Order: sequence, then structure tokens, then C-alpha cells
Amino acid sequence: MSISMPLLEVMPDKRRAFRSPSNPLDKSTVISIYPNRIEAVKNTIFPGHFIIEPGTFEKPSVLVVGQSSWFRDRDPNLPIEEVVCGSMEIASAIVNDYVSALVTWSGDAKPGIFFIPGEKDLISIKKDHKDLLELAKVRQNRWYESLIKMADAMWSMSNSNPKTISEEMRLAAQELNLSEKKAWMGDFNTREMTNCPACGFLRHGNFPVCQNCHTIIDKKEFDARGLTQQVVK
Repeated sequence: MSISMPLLEVMPDKRRAFRSPSNPLDKSTVISIYPNRIEAVKNTIFPGHFIIEPGTFEKPSVLVVGQSSWFRDRDPNLPIEEVVCGSMEIASAIVNDYVSALVTWSGDAKPGIFFIPGEKDLISIKKDHKDLLELAKVRQNRWYESLIKMADAMWSMSNSNPKTISEEMRLAAQELNLSEKKAWMGDFNTREMTNCPACGFLRHGNFPVCQNCHTIIDKKEFDARGLTQQVVK
């Protein structure tokens, strides 16, 4: 049975967690060339909230993670036991859990997100791991291509219903410079797709509110349209 950190704070003294030794040098680096913000929440471990900002091949996003812990309750008369998870296990969970939730991905076609052992900065990554960046770019483009094929099929089968086209599909067309060639991009051809400055979600630049976190991006346009916060939620 795993125990959350808030519950541990109210445990009686005799039930206080038995802390395992940790290694501050145990670090791994998650690297992303995917142009969308990724937020990973792991409720059963602590720390368990990880954010990877949007990245590009030219400027990858970098997140260094260390060890996290979960807490096991084996006997009501004994202290809670802390179980330490290594940084590579945490990095692997962040990457694999996110990718596995997406459509059309495979080992050779998936977002450009990966991890390497050790604490790395952007300069050393671009210098010493250029081959991994190149491979991530190839795989990401293959994923984009598979998304576009799916979008073509969904567009045809749905009698041109724009609701069948996901944001990832539109992103794929934009990243591969196919926006003008795809009918399902519709009026998105004339819109600038940008990341929300608050949450990083890919949003349509001509709408004043982020459809993901509901942050008002353009207050002047928001007021001009007569919108209210209740309307956009």
C-alpha cells in the first residue's frame, strides 16, 4: 500500500516514515524537441510534478530529474517505509507514460522526447548527443506523417467534420509545412499557432483566451468581444 505525502504529515510519531538514504548525484536529463509543453503528474511519488517546456531541434528543452520516493505501509504498528526510485526510472516514466497515451506512435514514430543518464546542459547535449537529437527529429517527423495520414482518413470518413482533427494533427501539418495543402486545416491556414505563455498549450493566435487554462492572453480583444470568464470556461 502506497502512502501520499499529505497523509504522512498527520501520522502519529511512531508511524513516521523510515527514510531511506538518497544519492544527490543520481540525476538524469529529459530532452524534448517537441513544440508543446508537457506536464507529468505522478501522484504516488514525491517529488511527482514535472514540467517540460516546448522545445525545438535548434533549441531543445531540458529537464534534469533526481530521485523520487513512494511510501509503503506494511504493518500498522511499524513506521511507514520509504522506497526510493532512481532518476532513470523517473525519467523513463515521464517519457514513456506521455508517449504511450498518444495515437499512432511506435518505436520509430513518436514525439522527440528522450532521456539520458546524468545531469546535462544544453551545450553538452548539442555537442555530445547530436546523434540522439537527429534520431529524435527523424522519429518525430515520422510520427507527424502518421498523424497526417490519420487526419486525412478521419476527414474523409467524417464527411469533413473539423471536430475529428486533433491539435496534434494540426501541429503535424504545420511542422511539416503542409498547412496549405490540407483541406482539414481550414481557416487555420491563416492563423498563427502559438504556445500559451501561461501553460504552454498550442493555441490559435487570433483568440484572446487559452482554451486549455483559460488565461486571458489579449485583454483588449477579450473586452472588445464582450467575453466573460464564465463564458470561456
